[in-house]
Amino acid sequence: MSATEICTTQNAARLLGISVTSVQQLVEAGIIEAWKTKGGHRRIPLQAIQAYKASQTTLSDHNGSRAVQGRKPSIVIIEDNVMQREIYQQQITSWNLDATLTFCENGYQALIEVSRNKPNVLLADVMMDGIDGYEVVTTILGYPDLSDMHIAILSSLSEAELGERGGIPTGVVYFSKPINYDELRGYLRACCAQQHRNLPVAY
Repeated sequence: MSATEICTTQNAARLLGISVTSVQQLVEAGIIEAWKTKGGHRRIPLQAIQAYKASQTTLSDHNGSRAVQGRKPSIVIIEDNVMQREIYQQQITSWNLDATLTFCENGYQALIEVSRNKPNVLLADVMMDGIDGYEVVTTILGYPDLSDMHIAILSSLSEAELGERGGIPTGVVYFSKPINYDELRGYLRACCAQQHRNLPVAY
């Protein structure tokens, strides 16, 4: 393998559009292949970076836009607090949305879930270890194939505090914690209704 086919974590971060810390976390989680030099520096094959990036961008090749439109609406929630996940489960299940509900405990799981299944709705907590919800959201927004996903941030951080991270991205909805569940129910119902309108009509 030539030197041009090997990247540092800084180069990998630039190629993927994420932070160096996120690259390191993806490597530690075994999601991106890498090794360490004798000096303790991570080295990542360019092929591994390209493979990870491809896994995030080729969803339409695997599913096709019609196949995605033809399924039941899907909701993914990123939340690292067990009790909060249980509350979301109870609340959302009681709304009878006719949608699938998937929980991710961290940003790694969320990126993999989004890559594999391209959910219609993503609800993301912000403050988490490793890749946090804010970075998951900004990463997703960088991929055109995911542009039709409904995304909302659910956070105890104020809009001003989120502003220090770069602000609430355009097109992303913000719900402050503690959550107003009437507002969240209305949002999810609207998202699911739009997806149901896209379902093919049976003749």
